[in-house]
Amino acid sequence: MPSLLDIRRRIRAVKSTQQITKAMKMVAASKLRRAQERIQQARPFAVQMQRVLNSLAGRVDPSAHPLLDERTTPLAGGRALLVVITADRGLCGSFNANVIKASAAFITEHPAQQVALGLVGRRGRDYYARRGFDVAIERVNLFAKLQFDDARAIARTAVEAFTGANVDAVHLVYNEFRSVLQQRVVVQPILPIPRTAFEPGAGGAAEDEDTRGAAMDYLYEPAPEQLFATLLPSYVDVQVFRALLESNAAFYAAQMTAMDAATRNSGEMIDSLTLYMNKVRQAAITREIIEVVSGAQAL
Repeated sequence: MPSLLDIRRRIRAVKSTQQITKAMKMVAASKLRRAQERIQQARPFAVQMQRVLNSLAGRVDPSAHPLLDERTTPLAGGRALLVVITADRGLCGSFNANVIKASAAFITEHPAQQVALGLVGRRGRDYYARRGFDVAIERVNLFAKLQFDDARAIARTAVEAFTGANVDAVHLVYNEFRSVLQQRVVVQPILPIPRTAFEPGAGGAAEDEDTRGAAMDYLYEPAPEQLFATLLPSYVDVQVFRALLESNAAFYAAQMTAMDAATRNSGEMIDSLTLYMNKVRQAAITREIIEVVSGAQAL
C-alpha cells in the first residue's frame, strides 16, 4: 500500500496537469473562434468557384488548357501527388492519425500508381519522412501565421509538377471542419480539374430539360484561353487555401475537445485519489488506535 506522502504527490502532479490542460483548452477555444470565422468567410467563395469551374470543365474540350488534361485514371497506373495536411502539434485526439490513415489507405488502394507526397504539417512529415516515400513538397510551421501566399506556394508547386508531366493527378487529404465536435477526413482531387458529368435522360422531363440546358456551352468574353489561364490556377490556389483553413479550424476544435476531456478525466482522477487517500489515512488512524488500546491493556 502506498504511503500518504506518495498519494499526496500524485494528487499534486495530477492537479498540475489539470491546470495545463485547462489552459490549453482555453487557448484552443480562443484560436478556434478566429479560425472558424476565417473558414466561414472563405468557404462560400471556394465552394461556388469549385461548382462553377467543375461545370465549366465538363463543357469544354480537355485540350483547352493543360490543367484540364485527363491523362490517366487512378487504376490505370501513372503517377499521383498526394498533399497530406496534418498539424504541427499533437494533443488533439485522433486528428492527425485519421489523416495519416486516410492517406495510407489511398496509397494502398491504388497500387498501380506511383504516389509522391506533399507533406504539410510536422506530424505528417515526421510520419512519412522515415518510411522512404518520395516527398515532393514539405512545409511545416505554416499554421501559426497562415496566409494565402502559403497556399499559393504549395499550389504553384503542384501545378508545375502537373503541367511538367511529373505527375498525372493531384489530390488533397485533410480534415474538414464540420462543427466543434465533428471533423471529417476529405480526399479531394484538384488536378486535373474535376469535370461535372451531364447525363441527359436520367430523371424525368423537367430534369432532362435542365440537363440539356446545362450541356450547352458558355459564351466567353474575353476568349476562353485567357479566362482559363487566369481562373484555373486561381482555382487551385483557392482550393488549397480552403483545405489549409479547414484543417486549421478542425485542429483547434479537436484540441479543445481533447483538452476538455483530459480536464474532466483529471478531475475524476483527483476525486478517486482523494477518496483513496482518506481511506489510507483512516486505516492508519485505526491501526494507531488499536496499537494504543492494545498497549494500555497490556499494562
